[in-house]
Amino acid sequence: MRVAWFSPLPPVRSGIATVNAALLERLSVDLTIDCFVDRQTAARAWPSADRNIFDAHDFVWKVRRAPYDLVVYQLGNASWHDYMWAYLVRYPGLVVLHDPRLHHARARQLLQQGRADDYRAEFWYDHPGAVRDFVEYAVAGLGGPMYYSWPMVRVVMRTARMVAVHNARVAGDLREEYPAARVEPIRLGTAPLAQAAGARERVRASLGIPARAIVFGVFGTITVEKRVAPILQAIGPLVRDGVDAHLLLAGDASKYPALQREILESGAETRVHASGYVDEGAIGDYLAAADACICLRWPTALETSASWLQCLAAERPTVITDLAHLVDVPTEVALRVDLLDETASLAAAMRALGSDSSLRDAIARAGRAYWRTHHTVDAMADDYRRIIPIAAKQAAPIVDDVPVHFVDDYGDRARSIAAAFGVSVDVLEREG
Repeated sequence: MRVAWFSPLPPVRSGIATVNAALLERLSVDLTIDCFVDRQTAARAWPSADRNIFDAHDFVWKVRRAPYDLVVYQLGNASWHDYMWAYLVRYPGLVVLHDPRLHHARARQLLQQGRADDYRAEFWYDHPGAVRDFVEYAVAGLGGPMYYSWPMVRVVMRTARMVAVHNARVAGDLREEYPAARVEPIRLGTAPLAQAAGARERVRASLGIPARAIVFGVFGTITVEKRVAPILQAIGPLVRDGVDAHLLLAGDASKYPALQREILESGAETRVHASGYVDEGAIGDYLAAADACICLRWPTALETSASWLQCLAAERPTVITDLAHLVDVPTEVALRVDLLDETASLAAAMRALGSDSSLRDAIARAGRAYWRTHHTVDAMADDYRRIIPIAAKQAAPIVDDVPVHFVDDYGDRARSIAAAFGVSVDVLEREG
């Protein structure tokens, strides 16, 4: 099979880019895959002599010359995925929804481009039951947390040949809401990260963390949704209870402008260590320096956290938010934080892990076993091998009512510009 693959790839700083690099190594054994990336990274993406990587703008002529058996879109909220929206309706395929709520992406892309009318049309199409003027809050720049309540996925669900998500319960909910859509659950897989000899001691020394301290780590991009503020508030009481606790924030915090202020206001600034962006090759060393990992998420886009899976693979005990779509995660795999009593629940979980080494070891072992069973790269590749042939055989849905900006080729604008100069351009003539 010949497959066109739309995804961010290294050196893009994206967990999805890293996951896809490992996945494509497996799938390329069985499939002929052309990778299409955004123009900014096309020239430097994932250098490899045996990898077919193209600027996405080349896709149109390549697919006309030799159609693909399937187009795969790895879709999420980060800006690295924005370029895919120009193709996914015109060239329906398998859409892997890493974030089953995409409002953040659509609002950011369309409003930053000054396309408020397109945003309005798409929002109303995706949510026809919404109060019509509700959209003006986002147009006025007042979106933020409300985006989680309005997922903006109807266009994707109605036009894709198949949609895949990383959680069976999320798949079931989408099937119920969009009964005509083919939705399949697939596992998200991560590779265990290498840890250099002596990494634990070296990283701790570089950050000024005592060798015998209990270190709680937060990994990946540091955002408000990872509940850093409640974690900061829990450190002080934990120390007063006699636990030599420190907090390691290992990730890019550039999208969290209030972080330094919150650290100072916590009164625990000497025990908080924000590393900034950590290179992919060094994340394993930072994981080695942590005794436990806090992997909270609220509000949620119903995503499966790759950084949480990396913590499991590194055999670190974890604390997660008790979310509805994570109900099938066994209780022994991770401690859970109740959102209705977050402060007390989080403090209790951190106190338990900080004071009981046997509990840390038990949860770490259970987490590692859970990762090994469900979330290796090989398990993920097996799921893709299962659904790709099915998706390729699915007929493209016939949908003729999507917002015009998804189907307009802007040929009329080009013709009008040419006509102003008295020029007729053959390539712009309509077919048929």
